[in-house]
Amino acid sequence: MPEHVSISRPTATGLRSIRAWGCSLAAALTLIAGGCGSGTHVAPSTPGTSHAHQPPNTGASSQSPPANASSQGTHTEAPGPLGDSGATLNIYSADGANDLSPVVRGDPPFVYVPNSESNTVTVISQKTFGVVDQFPTGALPQHVTPSYDLRTLYVDNDAGNSLTPINPRTGRPGRPIPVEDPYNLYFTPDGRYAVVVAERLQRLDFRDPHTMRLVYSLSVPMCIGVDHMDFSADGRYAYASCEFAGRMIEIDLQTRRVIRSLLLAGGKSSPQDVKLSPDGRTLYTADQAGGGIWEIDPLTFGVVGFLRTGAGAHGLYPSRDATELYVSNRAAGSISVVSFKTRQVIATWQIPLPASPDMGGVSADGGTLWLSGRYNAEVYAIDTRTGRLRARIPVGEGPHGLCVWPQPGRYSLGHTGIMR
Repeated sequence: MPEHVSISRPTATGLRSIRAWGCSLAAALTLIAGGCGSGTHVAPSTPGTSHAHQPPNTGASSQSPPANASSQGTHTEAPGPLGDSGATLNIYSADGANDLSPVVRGDPPFVYVPNSESNTVTVISQKTFGVVDQFPTGALPQHVTPSYDLRTLYVDNDAGNSLTPINPRTGRPGRPIPVEDPYNLYFTPDGRYAVVVAERLQRLDFRDPHTMRLVYSLSVPMCIGVDHMDFSADGRYAYASCEFAGRMIEIDLQTRRVIRSLLLAGGKSSPQDVKLSPDGRTLYTADQAGGGIWEIDPLTFGVVGFLRTGAGAHGLYPSRDATELYVSNRAAGSISVVSFKTRQVIATWQIPLPASPDMGGVSADGGTLWLSGRYNAEVYAIDTRTGRLRARIPVGEGPHGLCVWPQPGRYSLGHTGIMR
C-alpha cells in the first residue's frame, strides 16, 4: 500500500470567501495560486493512485473509509476551517440569497435550458414558469456556463465544436465561437483561464477567458469521460470526475499537471457532479452507478465515506444558506437533501413519475431548485422549503446542464453555477 505524503499546513491568513453560483456549482477562495507557465501542450505527470472499495450494499450511510483506501502524491494542505477571526470558514459565504453583483442586477430572471438532442436553448421565465424564447445552437449543447466576469453566458456545443454566447441582459444569442469539443466549461479561480472540458478528446484545454484562444492543453488519458470539476478552498487545485474510468483526478493549477488519481469502487463507479463542502474539508462526488455520493478528504485524496441517496445520483447543489446539499437522483426521479453538518440524508423529495432530474441550479432567492428532466423533455421547479413540485415545463429533447440566472456572487467558476 502506498504511503501517505503531505506537506505542513499553510496559514489561513488573508483567506476570505468570495464564492457564488451561476448555472452549476464549484468552489474556491480568493487566495489564488501564482501564474502558470506558458506553453501549448504537456504530457501529464504520472499521478499517484488510490483505491476505494465498492459502496456498501446495506442502503445505510457508510461514514468510515474503506479498509484499503489509500492515496499517493503530495500537495500543500488545504486551509483550516477557521479564519483569523475564529469564524468558521464558509466558501459559499458570497452565495447568500439575493446577494447579487451590480453587474447582474438588471438581468432578467431566466432559466436557460440546453436541449442536447434538439440543438436548441429554451428560455424560461422564473416569474411565470412559462417559455419566453427558444433559439438554435450548435450540435449537442450540453451546458450553459456564465463567464468569469458574469457578462456572458456560453452554450457549450459539444459536437458542434463551438460556444454560443448569450447576452444575459437581453437573453439573445450571438455569433458562435469555434472551440474544440466543449462538453463543459470552467474558469480558474484567479480568472486567468477558461478551462474547456474536452471529454471526447480526453483533454483539459486552458484558454483565454475573453477570446477563447487556446493557451495550453493538458492531456488526461487516465480520465476517460472527464466530466465535472470543482476547486480546492485555496483555489490552487482542481478536482475532476472521470465518468467512464470510475475515478477522480486532482490537478495542480500552478503546474497544470495531474498529481493524484483516486479509483472509486474498483473503477465500477460512474462519477458525475463534484462539490466541496462549505468548510472546504470534504469533497462530494455523485456516483450515478452507486446511487449515492462519495465523501473524499481533499488533503489525502482518500475516501472517508459513502452516503446512499437514490438511483442515478447525478447533480449536487448547495442551499443558499450553505447548510444543505441537494442531490438529484436521475433514475429514481427524486432529490435527496443532505445535511452538511451531519452528513446524513434528512429529506427525500419525490417528483411524480416519470421523471429524470439531472442538472440545474438554485434560484437567487434560494426558494426554487431548477432541474432538467433529461429523458422527459421537461424542466422541474421545486420549492426548497417544502420539496413540492411548483412546475414542470415542457422543453426540447434531452435537456441537460441548465443555467439559472442571475446568481449571487462576484465571479463565475463554471457550468454548475460556480461562482464566488
